[in-house]
Amino acid sequence: MDTVYITGHRNPDTDSIVSAMAYAALKNALGQREYCAARLGQISDETQILLDRFGFHPPKLIENVRTQVRDLDYDTPPTLSAAATVSRGWQTMQNGKISVLPVANEDGTLFGTLSAGDVANYDITSVRNPRVEGIPVYNLLSVLEGKILNESGDVQEVIAGEVTIALPASRENLLFSKRDSVVICGDQPDMIRRALELQVNCVLVCQAEVSPELLEIAGDTCVISTPMDAYQALRLIFHALPISRICKHESMVCFHLDDYIDDVQNTVLESRFRAYPILDEEERVVGMLSRFHLLRPRRKRVVLVDHNEKSQSVTGLDQADILEIIDHHRLADIQTNNPIHVRNEAVGSTNTIVAEMYQEKGLMPTANMAGLMAAAIVSDTVMFKSPTCTQRDIDIANRLARIANVTLEELGQAIFSASCGEDRTAEAMMKTDYKEFHIAGHNLAVSQITTMDSARLLARKAEFLEVMEDIHRKRGLNTVVLMITDVLLEGTQLLFVGDEDTIRQAFGIRGTENCAFLPRIMSRKKQVIPTLSALWG
Repeated sequence: MDTVYITGHRNPDTDSIVSAMAYAALKNALGQREYCAARLGQISDETQILLDRFGFHPPKLIENVRTQVRDLDYDTPPTLSAAATVSRGWQTMQNGKISVLPVANEDGTLFGTLSAGDVANYDITSVRNPRVEGIPVYNLLSVLEGKILNESGDVQEVIAGEVTIALPASRENLLFSKRDSVVICGDQPDMIRRALELQVNCVLVCQAEVSPELLEIAGDTCVISTPMDAYQALRLIFHALPISRICKHESMVCFHLDDYIDDVQNTVLESRFRAYPILDEEERVVGMLSRFHLLRPRRKRVVLVDHNEKSQSVTGLDQADILEIIDHHRLADIQTNNPIHVRNEAVGSTNTIVAEMYQEKGLMPTANMAGLMAAAIVSDTVMFKSPTCTQRDIDIANRLARIANVTLEELGQAIFSASCGEDRTAEAMMKTDYKEFHIAGHNLAVSQITTMDSARLLARKAEFLEVMEDIHRKRGLNTVVLMITDVLLEGTQLLFVGDEDTIRQAFGIRGTENCAFLPRIMSRKKQVIPTLSALWG
């Protein structure tokens, strides 16, 4: 079953993390077990405190949803041992209509690949040079369906030599005359005797009996009987060779499950192999990749919560299938390949929407999940003081708090005391709730820190401005803004670098300072971004 990742935006805040977790829990409760909550960045101190309080682990961290080899419908043919016979390899290819087989070592790691072309080349070579080297006796018995007639003797374990069919001829004109031979005979006692007297490596007796008198002079010659005729035996002797001798095992091109399709396609274009082995994290063979597998790759599936803007979403989104969007922000620039379910409502928190979806499905979240969702609503609405807050947010948060048996005031105190600890760097605080926007050709970053003591953070103003200048320069942004939102003062200390004149004009800031207090400004989404959009638009 393919996983569907439910993910919030980059640099996730509490609402983003919890809405992904809550929606995944809802989907799974409805029997859709393939849904998995994910995150695109590190958990903030605020979010971690809440997760710890209600007994949850952070969602899975994913870096991108680019299509990987593991997303392809690649082939999974049998993987043969390097010690298996050529006959076994050929039968496997014929039975499965497979052109290339992976060959593995004993531990499952890649040894090489065996193709029909490898077998054909070997067959042609064996016609011109009818000689075998180092064939294990047990391999020979297997392919010839034979048995050793002189097992009690000191026979060799490995067969080698020039392969000869003993045709009727005078003793002076025998086609074999040296010990280094493998002789194929029929019902020809004289030929068998001559071969045994010469102490050849091996005598293959086809569809005939060998007298006990002859076996007594066999010595260390291996005498094998087979029900096959001489022609079949001649061809199958060569197919008793281990496939490690003829398969490709040098300069191999292979891929891993986590390799990205973009990179794989480039490598395939530069090579001419028919198929490529696929390896797992432990270098074991798991399948084979052919060119046609790259034509229609199976894309990863995602559900977006708490955002609908490409710059804030997971990397590689254009290679994924978006199934749903659940959000409370303005509609932005995300495009989909097919019609999808979109739920975008004017409320203060995505968790408010998710909680209502629980109601609509006739389900109640667990007490711990309800407490976590209530905390996320308190966080995103700034204790219900944000202009984005609605009565629905307040009602839903109170209902969830009752289920969890917690108070919203207690949650608020824990939340807004967590974001600005003395031990945190200015850069870490800046990235806690950081978003980038692209508005009418302007590239803008807005970070927000919500606190109950903005004066303590303003004392570190120089540190924040230094970090903002660094972001402004490295990211190539027009403007970088930091909102230090004070819950008790019900306003925001605004710091800004870059296009400072535009910021002053947008918010009526006088003077030359790049810091100002904006009363009743609490929301990035509803107050800061719309104001700048109106000015630039």
